[in-house]
Amino acid sequence: MKYWLLKISFFALILALDSCIEPFSPPEVNSDQGYLVVDGFLNVGNDSSKITLRRTQNVNVNTFPAVVAGAAIVAESETGESYNFTETGSGEYILPPYPFNRSTRYRLRVSLGADLEYLSEFVDVTQTPAIDSVTYKYDPNQDAMVFYVNTHDAQNKTQFYRWKFEETWEYFTAYASNLEVVDSQVVTRRQQISRCWRTMPSGGISLGSTVKLSADIIRDLPLIKVPVSTNKLYSRYSILVKQYALSRPEFEYWTSLSKSTQITGGLFDPQPGQVTGNFQNTSDPQDLVFGYFRAGTEDQKRLTVSPGLGNFPRCALPDTLPVLCTPATDVECAAKTAKLLLNYYGPRSDFVLATTPDCADCRLQGGTTNKPSYWDR
Repeated sequence: MKYWLLKISFFALILALDSCIEPFSPPEVNSDQGYLVVDGFLNVGNDSSKITLRRTQNVNVNTFPAVVAGAAIVAESETGESYNFTETGSGEYILPPYPFNRSTRYRLRVSLGADLEYLSEFVDVTQTPAIDSVTYKYDPNQDAMVFYVNTHDAQNKTQFYRWKFEETWEYFTAYASNLEVVDSQVVTRRQQISRCWRTMPSGGISLGSTVKLSADIIRDLPLIKVPVSTNKLYSRYSILVKQYALSRPEFEYWTSLSKSTQITGGLFDPQPGQVTGNFQNTSDPQDLVFGYFRAGTEDQKRLTVSPGLGNFPRCALPDTLPVLCTPATDVECAAKTAKLLLNYYGPRSDFVLATTPDCADCRLQGGTTNKPSYWDR
């Protein structure tokens, strides 16, 4: 009898404990509070500086993070000089190239009006070494092309690195639309829409360190894996790699942020560990602000390849539609207005081949028909 009483008591205890378990959702992750995110750096080299201001959002929100407009952004040197950024839209602020003094320190001041101001710490200028090479290799196990970066600092002063990149690829539609309807007339299309180029920035955080190595050399560090199934490699693919030398505190910031974004999903999501960086609200230290301001140079290198991996896009066979019809009464003509015209068809050229827009308009996949200036064909 005692055995059964003990057994019943044990299961009762388990049920009681189980009933007390509730899901835990950290308030920083599920909060709707839109904290400020400052992304960018002061480029003391030959290129413009760009700062982007956005707001954090709940991780369950699928929309693009809100941009911050109307801010006044000023870079200030420790010796008293100031440099004003100009707003260009979409939360971006630009400062043209300037012969900065690289031996002094700089900070960033962000003013949002109504006595709301954020200020970074003063930071030293870092000199980024040149990228030695960007290479690539096909990995048959992953059926993907892997791109690598190689660099070094002969003076052994850098030790901490970060990389960003932009990938651009050329792609085609299954069919080429050579005709269009203008003023109820079928005419030759004035702009080709079957060949496009799309550019996407890197979304992750790529870091490297040589602190534990005998020399300041980075060899074959993988930056991005491009699966063949994406069809980015079918025609022509280009990657622009940007390299930055970091201070130890900034490297630690990006390392912590990288670990946090593996949980939350993105830079503009609230961070569970509150990896806030080197900014602070000047009047309210408890107000969170995310971002790390740095001053330094940037090095870039572009690699363009034509691997021919993947498949040409496929679509259903096009329809045959009459050219002359009355949209108000003809079902086929009404359907034609929702399709793209390919070519005349028939001995009297009174019919056209037509297909759905996604099969003939490359712009619907997010690209543009404007050929990049660096594209050589």
